[in-house]
Amino acid sequence: MRLLFIADIVGQPGRRAVKELVPRLRQQLAIHMVIANGENAAGGSGITPKTAEEIFLGGVDVITTGDHVWDQKEVVGLLENERRCIRPLNYPAGVPGRGSTLFQPPGMPTLAVMNLQGRTFMPPIDSPFQAALAEVDRLRQQTKIIFVDFHAEATSEKVAMARMLDGLVSAVVGTHTHVQTADEQIFPGGTAFLCDGGFTGPHESVIGREIDPIIRRFLTNMPQRFEVAQERILLQGALVDIDEQNGRAVSIRRISEPLTPAR
Repeated sequence: MRLLFIADIVGQPGRRAVKELVPRLRQQLAIHMVIANGENAAGGSGITPKTAEEIFLGGVDVITTGDHVWDQKEVVGLLENERRCIRPLNYPAGVPGRGSTLFQPPGMPTLAVMNLQGRTFMPPIDSPFQAALAEVDRLRQQTKIIFVDFHAEATSEKVAMARMLDGLVSAVVGTHTHVQTADEQIFPGGTAFLCDGGFTGPHESVIGREIDPIIRRFLTNMPQRFEVAQERILLQGALVDIDEQNGRAVSIRRISEPLTPAR
């Protein structure tokens, strides 16, 4: 099974990259399933039913999120009614939505997608480590193929999570920092790992936002309006090949695909 994971989609430029690039990539790379982090899809912060539908129509099968999942009030209905859109698993009991989902690509075995959120330099939340162990145990009763989007800030937290889950899940790819790392590898137990997939959107920017307001904020510490930038759009993430029989990763490679400007 070949899986494409698309890192943090940022605003309209990121959604456009999905719409224009994913259909071609699916065909060109013989991809069976596409997962995308959409927590910054709506105006650069949060996600709505409308932006989620746009992402699904672009060729994405499952949407994950992160700490900005609650930024748009319409998200509650989306999480309650759309099983293909999940929020971090380690929120307290009773929070709307779910932290994992099952999806079966055409002609392929069922795959589980799990979303976690870190705690280091992040908003307070339940332990992702305890939550992950319990949920993986439950999911492995249904499938050996499990993909994890770990939305976290600290490198050490991401590596520790992947090491803990080595041999229990097929892949752990980090999101949140919007900076693609160069540490893709397969651990001894067969789990593919990439510390951060980067982001899908405008890279002539400061992690997706217009440059000048960010600099002014650092210079003055005064509030600024951080608009989504528009130039040099890239679709970033990871391509993972998984053995369908045992759920072990066969390969992982980074993706950084430019959206060619219209002529």
